[in-house]
Amino acid sequence: MTDFLQLFMSGMATGSIYALAALGFTLLWQASGTINFAQGEFVMLPAFMMLGFASFGAPMALAFVLTCLVSVGVLGWAFKRGIVDPLLRFGLMPIVVATIGLAIAMRNGVRAGYSAEAHPFPSLFVDKLFNVAGVTVTLADIGTLVLALALVIVTQSFLAKTVTGRAMQAVAQNTESATVLGINVPRMVFYTFAINALLACAAAILVTPTYLAKFDMGESLGNKAFFAAIIGGFNNTRGALLGGLIVGVAENLAGAYISPAYKDAVALVIFMLVILFKPQGLLGKKEERKV
Repeated sequence: MTDFLQLFMSGMATGSIYALAALGFTLLWQASGTINFAQGEFVMLPAFMMLGFASFGAPMALAFVLTCLVSVGVLGWAFKRGIVDPLLRFGLMPIVVATIGLAIAMRNGVRAGYSAEAHPFPSLFVDKLFNVAGVTVTLADIGTLVLALALVIVTQSFLAKTVTGRAMQAVAQNTESATVLGINVPRMVFYTFAINALLACAAAILVTPTYLAKFDMGESLGNKAFFAAIIGGFNNTRGALLGGLIVGVAENLAGAYISPAYKDAVALVIFMLVILFKPQGLLGKKEERKV
């Protein structure tokens, strides 16, 4: 039981990071009908940005702030204006293809321009262990879980309880009605892309100490975040949290009790089962929407 609880706790920490990335999938889908298959690379790139700023002597806190600013411009505004806006009128498939191509380009660009080697990344948390009722957990696991869950909750509260958040949801439901009500639709959509970029930066600083900064770190992370978003429900931000935690815990338990070789496959198995028996996701709902 002790081993199970330890695996469960570390899986929750990993799953909360998947939830952050999965939340980006659901936000972009709800606001603009966009699926970004470069979401994992959107986490990878800020990690290398922070290392780049740190190499010039910037403290990690300043490097994080600078990375957030650059990411909002590059992964938010430039991504929206350069890829999504021109292709959206042609339907979803061109955006899917474009973001897959963007992911490949980002991975190879970082490998060629920075390094193909894995680089250590400083952790936000000191190396400290806690023993609670025989269960040993690290401060990094606890801190990652708490911070990631807090970010998800803050994002949900922003969407549900602020005027801007409600306007963003109105745009997600029906852009024509939102326009009639006087909502600035392009601005609300940009806010969604900007929030996605900030969540990617937060995921980067939490996950990279474990994954290490490597050009292909986003590939696996993006796939699992996508599966988590589908499992929880693509049209429900709370579903992203549930899906991320399920994937994180399940892959930890599968790696320990079945075989480490199956650890990365468990998310795909859960994804397929959910698609077969509840296509809208565990917390998703069937709905008709027009973007």
